[in-house]
Amino acid sequence: MELTYSPAEQAFRTEVRDWIRENLPPALAAKVRGGKRLSKADYELWHARLQTRNWLAWHWPVEHGGPGWTPVQKHIFDEEMIAAGAPRIIPFGVNMLGPVLIEFGTEAQKARWLPRILDGSDWWCQGYSEPGAGSDLASLRTRAVRQGDHYVVNGQKTWTTLGHHANMMFCLARTDPDAKPQEGISFLLIDMASPGIEVRPIVTLDGEHEVNEVWLTDVKVPAKNLVGEENRGWTCAKYLLGFERTGIAGVAFSKAALSHLKRVARERRKDGRPLAENPFFAARMARLEIDLMAMDIFNLRMIAAAAQGKSPGPEASLLKIKGTEVRQEASDLIRRALGPYAMPFLPEALDEGWNGEPVGPDYANTAATQYFNLRKTSIYGGSNEIQKNIYAKLALDL
Repeated sequence: MELTYSPAEQAFRTEVRDWIRENLPPALAAKVRGGKRLSKADYELWHARLQTRNWLAWHWPVEHGGPGWTPVQKHIFDEEMIAAGAPRIIPFGVNMLGPVLIEFGTEAQKARWLPRILDGSDWWCQGYSEPGAGSDLASLRTRAVRQGDHYVVNGQKTWTTLGHHANMMFCLARTDPDAKPQEGISFLLIDMASPGIEVRPIVTLDGEHEVNEVWLTDVKVPAKNLVGEENRGWTCAKYLLGFERTGIAGVAFSKAALSHLKRVARERRKDGRPLAENPFFAARMARLEIDLMAMDIFNLRMIAAAAQGKSPGPEASLLKIKGTEVRQEASDLIRRALGPYAMPFLPEALDEGWNGEPVGPDYANTAATQYFNLRKTSIYGGSNEIQKNIYAKLALDL
């Protein structure tokens, strides 16, 4: 079943597709499609090009620099970006902090920080998780003590994605140690160049340096960088997590993965016939496609609700659960379809310009890396087990 679009929506899709074709460098698209490592400069180049068309903050209100699209237009744009092999929009500034500032920030904070997100002056990272405070985020122990016109922050953050690129971090810190966990937390904006900040790399299972741990020792943060009320940062945190979990679902990425899986299943053979004709493998692909179609409709409903001014509710947890399961299933089926060709783990194959001896089909060299990398999606942003508890409590009153 395919979604149907109006003539105006089809025309918009053509407009987006044509613009991407004219503005996305073919070499950059080839890196994305080949699963190569992208540099900070790659992301910055694409962000800058999107902003020339006013398409970077595609879900922001017009008055803050957004394009004013309908939910369906946002959906189409997301699909076309992924289908064309464009780099993902780094979410921390545009998709996560931006909506929080628009909802909870002062006029001075909006005037300063929103334009800097749009023009690339700031690269943001997320200071949420800590050792012992991941999915149970309210147990965080990083402290912020008010001293005159600034806070002094001490603590440790972990799994800080792309923190080695960032010059700014939005951070949750405990400002009232005696309050109930969720009521003693504040939301602070921290300059990563501040004395007392150390960023240490964490190399993950796929051999990549994508995440970090961040140590904060007597870091001074101006009090004007407090977003919302002191000790009420949990409200900002939950609002942001709704947007994060919706993004983690990655519907457009799953569509691209399904298309790739179908190609692999047509090319790989079992008992002399395409794997796509194997009844057991075909049944798993069909189940995956059905789940993806249902998730696509559910995602559109959530986008429509957001367009009416509603922040993502507990439904974001369901979307995050199913979205990560679908993405992991797609990568698992690709790995199974490749058989022994999926076994080699070649991190060096992700480097631009690598010309080593390929192992099997052209896409086999990165199959293991992608499979390993996607294991994390059901954990970060709040593990799927925690998301089930959230939905059961808030939506089912259990």
